Amino acid sequence: MTGYLVRRFIQMILVVFLSAFASYMILNLAPGGPLAGLTTIQQSSRFRITAEDIDRIRAYYELDLYFPIRFSRWFIGEPRGPIKIGNLELLSNFRVGCYAVIQGVVVVNGQDQMRTIGCSQYVTLSDLVGRDTSRGVLFLDFGRSWTIARGQPVSGILLSRLPYTIKLIGMSTLLALLIGIPIGIYSAVKQYSRFDYAFTSLAFIGSAMPTFFFGLLMILFFSIIPYTKGWFYLPPGGASAVRDYVIPGLGNITADSVGDQILHIILPVLVLTIVSISQWSRYIRASMLDVLRQDYVRTARAKGLMERFVIVKHALRNALIPFITIVVFSLPGLFGGAIITESVFNWPGMGRLYFTALGEYDYPVAMSILFITAILTVIATLMRDILYTIADPRIRFS
Repeated sequence: MTGYLVRRFIQMILVVFLSAFASYMILNLAPGGPLAGLTTIQQSSRFRITAEDIDRIRAYYELDLYFPIRFSRWFIGEPRGPIKIGNLELLSNFRVGCYAVIQGVVVVNGQDQMRTIGCSQYVTLSDLVGRDTSRGVLFLDFGRSWTIARGQPVSGILLSRLPYTIKLIGMSTLLALLIGIPIGIYSAVKQYSRFDYAFTSLAFIGSAMPTFFFGLLMILFFSIIPYTKGWFYLPPGGASAVRDYVIPGLGNITADSVGDQILHIILPVLVLTIVSISQWSRYIRASMLDVLRQDYVRTARAKGLMERFVIVKHALRNALIPFITIVVFSLPGLFGGAIITESVFNWPGMGRLYFTALGEYDYPVAMSILFITAILTVIATLMRDILYTIADPRIRFS
């Protein structure tokens, strides 16, 4: 077992490096980025951007460096050293009001005209000088955000969103396991019964329905329609309210209180739980049906053992082996979040952060999420192999 763990550890290092390199390359080759739209802006009569301005922005985002050097600085923080931008003597002669990053498009123009197009984040020319590199994501230094929280450490942004995702994914995963496994077992034992037919039909509907559509239906039936009728309703989105409100039957709800947070988390947890139950219970049902037909189960029954003991001790333990593969890979979901569900319910978790980072071309945030998810995925793979040996003592790794 020790030799196997050593080999797996070496494989994990290689997989993490390749996944980090692939994600970095894909995001850098993707359309858009900090310089997206500069060609269009240059052709406009309202804006005037010189080649010198573009060079400064390219240097600020290190786009003028060769790809291997950029990746090395991002991954391990080497080669180190500040990035010098332009000629410092130009600072006193350069009369541009600000650099503005609007949806990943860098615009340079006078301050008055910037107000007309909604400039909200200003970057002075002094901010573009002496920009040092991070210690590298391998040492948990994820750099600084480009647009979401410009100049702020990415690690702080991730830590601010992580508790919301752990709360959401953790609760939905726990409920799905507590409900889905017993339902799948009972459906397999009572195959072709009315319960089995009803459960199978509902499971197919839950698996086939898109998550975003299911979430919108929940908002419609539990938030919008009850609110218009003056009935009891659930908040349609967010993690908490910004002001006090009244719910019929409950009375006044204080904003950001425990009760307010519970009401806001009910709908997203319900959506994720139902979707997970419909999938996981079908897996455990199919696995149980396969095990219940095995000879050793018939032998256990022929010995006169209680049916409950046969199902739990002999059948369920072996049926959990393929199910373990599915459950352990929910570990990366504790960090990655549920992108669609968090976006539909405006939940401030990691999934919505990743979606926002891609939309606003904040590549340091997006690549950090991808990198940590890759690490958790290889850890989940190792946990799967270890749990295999616990579930079935006949499995040995050498």
